[in-house]
Amino acid sequence: MSIEPLSWERGSQLNDPDVRTENVGMSEAQRWSAPARSANLEAVRTALTSAGSLGVVITGGRGVGKSSLARTAVSELGPDVWSLQLRCGTATGDTPYGCLAFLLARLPQAYMGSPTAILRGITSLIRSDAAGRQCVITLDTAGTIDDMSAGVLLNILLTGTARIVAVAPGISDLPADFHWLLTDRRLTEVRLDNLNELQTRQVLLSLLGSRVSASLVSTFHTMVGGNPLLLKALVAEQQQSGNLVLSDSVWTLRDKVVLDGAASLEDIVRSRWSRQSPQEREVIEMLACARRVELSRLTAVYGAGIVADMEDAGLLEIDASESRWVSLREMYLGDVVRSWLSITRRRELRNLLLDGQEPDPAGMTVEELMAFAAWTNECEAELSPIMALAAAEAAVQLFDPHFALKYAETLRRNDPQWVAAQRQKAAAYLLLDLPVQAMGALDDISQPQLDSLGAQEYAEVIAAKARVMVWLPDHADRVPALLKTARERLEAEPGAKAWPDPVAAATNRISLSEFEYQAFVGDYAAAIPGLEAAADAGLNPDLWFRMNSAMILMTALAMTGREMDALSLMRQLGGQISDAGHIVGLRETFTERAYSVLLTAGQWHRCIDLLNPAAREIHQLPYRSAAAELAVGLAYVFAGRGAVALDSLLSAVAQLELRPAQGIRREAYAAVAFAYAQLGNAGQARKYLDKLQRSGGVADHVTRSITDFCADMAGRWLNDTEAVNRLKETARRDIAAGRYTLAGIGLLGATVQGTEADFRLLEEVAGHRQGPLAEISRLIAVGTRTHDAKTLLAGGELAATLELDAVEARCMALAVDYARQAGDPAAARTAQARLDILASTVASLPIVPSSGSPLLTSRERQIARLAGRGASNRDIALDMGVSVRTVEGHLYQVFTKLGVTSRGDLTGLV
Repeated sequence: MSIEPLSWERGSQLNDPDVRTENVGMSEAQRWSAPARSANLEAVRTALTSAGSLGVVITGGRGVGKSSLARTAVSELGPDVWSLQLRCGTATGDTPYGCLAFLLARLPQAYMGSPTAILRGITSLIRSDAAGRQCVITLDTAGTIDDMSAGVLLNILLTGTARIVAVAPGISDLPADFHWLLTDRRLTEVRLDNLNELQTRQVLLSLLGSRVSASLVSTFHTMVGGNPLLLKALVAEQQQSGNLVLSDSVWTLRDKVVLDGAASLEDIVRSRWSRQSPQEREVIEMLACARRVELSRLTAVYGAGIVADMEDAGLLEIDASESRWVSLREMYLGDVVRSWLSITRRRELRNLLLDGQEPDPAGMTVEELMAFAAWTNECEAELSPIMALAAAEAAVQLFDPHFALKYAETLRRNDPQWVAAQRQKAAAYLLLDLPVQAMGALDDISQPQLDSLGAQEYAEVIAAKARVMVWLPDHADRVPALLKTARERLEAEPGAKAWPDPVAAATNRISLSEFEYQAFVGDYAAAIPGLEAAADAGLNPDLWFRMNSAMILMTALAMTGREMDALSLMRQLGGQISDAGHIVGLRETFTERAYSVLLTAGQWHRCIDLLNPAAREIHQLPYRSAAAELAVGLAYVFAGRGAVALDSLLSAVAQLELRPAQGIRREAYAAVAFAYAQLGNAGQARKYLDKLQRSGGVADHVTRSITDFCADMAGRWLNDTEAVNRLKETARRDIAAGRYTLAGIGLLGATVQGTEADFRLLEEVAGHRQGPLAEISRLIAVGTRTHDAKTLLAGGELAATLELDAVEARCMALAVDYARQAGDPAAARTAQARLDILASTVASLPIVPSSGSPLLTSRERQIARLAGRGASNRDIALDMGVSVRTVEGHLYQVFTKLGVTSRGDLTGLV
């Protein structure tokens, strides 16, 4: 019997979206995993439709979605493809024709006489079932393929009867004949790896059907290592437990992920557990409890061989640090295994690892302290007071207030570390936005206890009180008096007053608190002389005090019009951070203050670049993730890119409504309102302005300024005259306090429909400032006041260098009007063309040209591009499927709007 190969050229039906859509029929697994595998899906589809190809082999580890990808690819081929599913299980590997048994049972007895007859019979049966359609065989190899089945499949492929999608862990799991087909490029291998973080986000969006917070993506991706099967199980578990919730249209986590009782994940882990040796299981148990163990210690207990084998098998991960820390590669494995272990077993493992010696907290990192404290707590053992205090401090540094409170509560009043623990409790309560409880923790320190403290610990307690009191309206005004009293006590102390004497160090701590207070209330101009002296290396040898003072100075300079000086100091401090890496919290403080400097200087791109390196770590910290996402969204909204900003801002709001943080929830509401206003969505903008009005709370001056600015700008965008008046009044207060940068930014927003007096004031304020944003303000003020299009064009070009789209659009819209009024068609064309381009990124223009025609429509823009390239009206009409008269009409509108008279003038304008 002659068997002719089927034609596998890619036909029109496979490219027809209607055919594909009607016959997709995806399973649930296919629907949620498909978005993250688009590149892999295209590779499989290409291998199945290319001339000369026999099919594709999809390889990868367990749970990465091999079978799901295969089903999706085959289903997308449409109704003209007949699909045959074959599975080779562990029980069929030794059985002749094992995976073809159901076809063998359908053969007439006449075909059963010899292998050749069976081969011809199965081939004929497949062709008969296909009924002239193209055939794809999906082969899922859970076990080995017997030789007889392999021979039949090879013949089916080589005769063109069908193509194949083979699913296997690796190439070695396939018959030898498949190897030479791969070598000969008749088969294509598509290797599936675990998802990266972006793909994890795509899968979560598909699974949950709504926005997801960055912290949710980062946490889940880290826990399951990007394994799609485990990711789906983890989502189901967290939804069932109520920890994964939909808050304000964004999916986020209420609290840390706990996997106790996670049934579906436990089934997966037990299946994997059963394949490990007893010694490997004990290593997993050890790392499940300890989280991280030094390589030298782990090999001392279990031997280097077992650790090396487990690393090769992908069970362990060893970092590149000096200590070579070992951890489980997949976090979920440790979380599930830990829930199995009894208290007794946990203690056994702890004693085995420690060998009777508790580590010295002074030599441990914050991560090591947290891991050790968590293990001790899970063993129901007691932490020593020194270790408990160190763990509480570490928890505060890692923004984990609940653990900080838990460890601090274990200290007793008669412990020498108790006062320090109360400070950590206060810091933890502040992270939870509970300043009253924070003040209560510090007020528990009696006056006799306070009097008995050494100079440095006394100064730390006073600094902690000052830091809490600013968040309490009834206490904030008393901070200067508190610090003055503390300074007087320190000045009365006997002994040397030069650093590093403890009294001198304590005095520096009080001085820093005074600077922090001035920054909190916005008294930057008054603070600058003292800050400049404190930040001078020649005058101050105290590195901790000097660096922290310099970072406050950086903010003060930025707010008072010295933006370029602030940026210069920021670069200088950035180079010194690594040398001062031992100073706790320094890098985080630098990032926060540098962000404010860049934002007020109009350098929003650098704001995002500043946040990106730490994003992965930050998003795994529940009480910092919202702040990080809010910062990213603010940068975009300040640039006029409300559509891009919304994802981050709505995610921040969702998290802050579950876990309020110091003063920034109101800032998030205002920023979301501003973003929606930029998009012209008045309803949503007013919704978040209402939320802002209903919420209260205290904030530092920078946060208050951003909140008020965003709220009033949203109102200005919605044509609220009261919002404009508030912007101007705030600017006048800022001018009186020397905060020229903030005044200039506010006036720039308030003067979209300003008076001549407003523009003269904007110009005057710009003269007190430095940098490109100040120059943009000056050019807008002068150009608008004098109706000078060329000045506004220069301002727009400068705004374009900072990618401030809304500001550039404002300049160009005004330039269009003034150029036409002045009879300057070249300037009008340039401004109109630039405005036309900006229309795609600025959804709601701050100003629309009052003269001339509106912006080009999409059809006008398309015709203008073709005409500018030299196409005739007839060619354009044929290309677009319209009449020549329609083209002529559109070109007339284009010429009128852009102020041009010939097709040659269109080149480069559209």
